[in-house]
Amino acid sequence: MNKPLRRVSVFCLILVAALMLRANWVQVVKADDYANNTHNKRAIYEKYSHPRGDFLVEGKPITSSVKTDDKQYEFLRKYEFGPMYAPVTGYISPFVGKNLLESIDDDILSGKDSRLFVRKVLDTVTNKGTRGGNVALTINAKAQEAAYNGLKDKTGAAVAIDPDTGKVLAMVSTPSYDPNVLAQNDRNAVAEAYDQMTLDSDPKRKKPDTKFDPKMPMDNRALRYTYPPGSTFKLITAAAALSEGKAKPNEAPTVPLKGDTLFYPSSNQGLSEASHPGCVGATTQRALELSCNTVFAQLGTDVGEAKLKEQAEKFGFNNFGKGVNDNPLDIPTRAKPSLFPGGNDGGQLMRASIGQQSVAATPIEMAMVVAGIANNGKVMKPYVVDELRAQNLSVLEKTQPQLASQAVSPEVSAQLRDMMQAVVKDGTGKPAAIPGVEVGGKTGTAQQGLNNDKKPFAWFVSYAKGADGKSVAVAVVVEPDDNVQRDDIAGGQLAGPIAKAIMEAVVKK
Repeated sequence: MNKPLRRVSVFCLILVAALMLRANWVQVVKADDYANNTHNKRAIYEKYSHPRGDFLVEGKPITSSVKTDDKQYEFLRKYEFGPMYAPVTGYISPFVGKNLLESIDDDILSGKDSRLFVRKVLDTVTNKGTRGGNVALTINAKAQEAAYNGLKDKTGAAVAIDPDTGKVLAMVSTPSYDPNVLAQNDRNAVAEAYDQMTLDSDPKRKKPDTKFDPKMPMDNRALRYTYPPGSTFKLITAAAALSEGKAKPNEAPTVPLKGDTLFYPSSNQGLSEASHPGCVGATTQRALELSCNTVFAQLGTDVGEAKLKEQAEKFGFNNFGKGVNDNPLDIPTRAKPSLFPGGNDGGQLMRASIGQQSVAATPIEMAMVVAGIANNGKVMKPYVVDELRAQNLSVLEKTQPQLASQAVSPEVSAQLRDMMQAVVKDGTGKPAAIPGVEVGGKTGTAQQGLNNDKKPFAWFVSYAKGADGKSVAVAVVVEPDDNVQRDDIAGGQLAGPIAKAIMEAVVKK
């Protein structure tokens, strides 16, 4: 072979090798990237070419796959209970993507998870086609329904947790939305619905013909909204005071009142009990029953900011991926961190001790606080996915209960439960009482705005233990309504009955 011909041959071999290398790079190394690229229509069409796995509640599907005549989107998602479960499952849409559990557990639901490979091969051989796996949720159907029915004409959120395991038994956020309108194969209809549902409450953005509530119905208030917890935070202040020996349930703390007012240091302003004369000289237990601001503001001062902050963090506050729990709160959808900021002193610490100032909590965080108290001081990490299952119901993965922290001692948690029971029996929490069931609770009417110039949030947190050993911890928050007068907003009146209905759904046969 002459020299020029040899050079051409070598060059051709190099080109062939480069082509083979490139082909392997595309087909092997970059295969997943191309398959998952949002612009790859084939990947999208493939996802809708077979039935998607379902979400299960108590073994029954709350979703399904509907066969269509569309060759591109052959199977579409259907949500059997629409708005009731939307804050848990999220949505999947051919045109606007997916979120929450539909996104997190997409590999299982779509059948792509490697653990489904054998099943996938068998289905291919038997000509059954690809089928996704199922996601079994921890949700209690009756509790979810009770929470949704209690909140559906209000703006707010509710969370119920099994104190012993951390299982989320109910999670509702209102106003909600119907994910079915996003799951259809009409691009224009989906785009219009999505645009309307993501409008905020700014009248300049709200379309005149909108059919949806403008108060961000796609936001999960249970996990992603933080509110001033108001008087529900007094449970944490009480926990710190009891743990540090600064208070006893049946003894009256020393509160340096002038008349009926506890003044802020070096100030002519303070907290008054003019409308609560029973708070003057009240024991710690009675102060919780009546929700006395002066008593708990003083207890927070006695404990000190460092210990109060430490106590709040043991219950789950300030969890940014470091500290007590080491990781952000993922259930597996991520919750926004609840805050007890540092730097409080004097009047700031007094207000923080009663859940005001810069203190902010999600509904799931306050449910964790009550769950810890109900569980002998042990705070369990909340979770909403119980099992991942193949279509033949074999379990691929099961979530195990996980201890987040020992927030208080069993002795202190018992004292707090007795105090909370007194709130329901003789105090502000009477609307939550359930005959024949141990119920403890705490109300909260949380101020907002400059100098409390806006209507407050109504809170109720509680736990219930039935005779058969079933237990539940609940947190409910109701945002102010333009149709409700300011004086009619109270945690016990607005949120208490909702919490009661949720608790009854779990502990009563």
